[in-house]
Amino acid sequence: MGKIIQPRTLKGFRDQLPASMIPRERLIDTAREVYRSFGFVPIDTPALEYTEILLGKGSDESDKQMYRFEDPGGRDVSMRFDLTIPLARFVAQHVGTLGTPFKRYQIGPVWRGENTQRGRYREFTQCDFDTIGTESALADAETILVIHSLFSRLGVGGFTIHVNERRILSGLFDRLGLLDVSVPLLRALDKLDKIGADGVTAEMVREASVTEQQAQEVLRWAGLKGSNQEVLDALPEMVAGSEEGEAGLKRLREVVEGATAGGVTADQLVINLGIARGLDYYTGIVFETTLDDLPGIGSCCSGGRYDDLASLYTKQRLPGVGASLGLDRLLAALEELERTEQIATTADVFLVLFGDQRIPDHIQLAAELRSAGLNVELYPEPKKLSAQFKYADRRGHTLAIVVGDEEWQRGVAQLKQMGNKQSQEVPLKDLPAACRKLLAGE
Repeated sequence: MGKIIQPRTLKGFRDQLPASMIPRERLIDTAREVYRSFGFVPIDTPALEYTEILLGKGSDESDKQMYRFEDPGGRDVSMRFDLTIPLARFVAQHVGTLGTPFKRYQIGPVWRGENTQRGRYREFTQCDFDTIGTESALADAETILVIHSLFSRLGVGGFTIHVNERRILSGLFDRLGLLDVSVPLLRALDKLDKIGADGVTAEMVREASVTEQQAQEVLRWAGLKGSNQEVLDALPEMVAGSEEGEAGLKRLREVVEGATAGGVTADQLVINLGIARGLDYYTGIVFETTLDDLPGIGSCCSGGRYDDLASLYTKQRLPGVGASLGLDRLLAALEELERTEQIATTADVFLVLFGDQRIPDHIQLAAELRSAGLNVELYPEPKKLSAQFKYADRRGHTLAIVVGDEEWQRGVAQLKQMGNKQSQEVPLKDLPAACRKLLAGE
């Protein structure tokens, strides 16, 4: 035998064990259900794109973080760093078949060669949803409603959706004579939570060549506090004389009104002028979603409006708006908050294998229970009961079923609750109903 290769994973990449994969899949299933409830349809795009499709579409930082290489055919290719830019290429390529407006969701891995930190990895999963082909404020408001529905369903506790309109910031830059350096200003502002006001001021002075006084004026407005109505009432002064800024303010009012009509409460939706989003393709409304119990982990669902991204690939105007659920960051937060179930099984019911002579009977019983809609794991070997129950405890099964020779003869089973160890004798014909009743907590 040759040298044994040390089993290891690359920095920033992880194996997913059942204990982490099970809650992960449950979150994905919930996201799919919510997206479909609003009429979004699934698509998929390749992990690899021609580099020219991706390069220069996000930011200088995302360009540096791309996994880029020459494939065996000699082509310059890169791995996607998000799902939005491939979507723009996809829609430009297939719009004739799809029609507009087009509402899609996509769940898949993306790759960024960035420094790893809490809740951030080099391979991570995004759960995106987008509406393409309309500039409607209703589509913007609906994006907030999807986020609200998603986080309400996920059991994350309190959450806050921060909303802003980039054109309002553009109006401020216009009034201050800084429109030409809006891109580095927005990139710096996007780091406010990470490096603080002093760090943002220093970066604005360094990267945008503004004065410290100008940078502090931007931060003063970006830090505007109060109720949504108080902020909206204060904003006309900020954008006065800027057509773009006034249009952004009008849209922000419409979006807040629409989201409120859809059931989002005042404490769940907060106008935050410091939200800029770091990617250059955003043009209007932008969103970030934080957990009230763990705000330091950052945004777990972000996005916004990007009306010009598809113009890079087609002459047809294809405005879009959407958001992305950061699955890995949200799971890291839920684990830290101890809100994920510690189980390593997908089967609620564990069927003990009792005796070699009864294997066909056990197989038949397991099949009947599965036909009744239950998830059932049948142990493959007739080991001692203590060993089988130890296995069931470790995996996290909720119920265990034991049918010995005497029970088979009488047509009954012992149904055991693994949590409180209580048992009851149940006729085999009533076993599916008894399991469902216990699993429902009745």
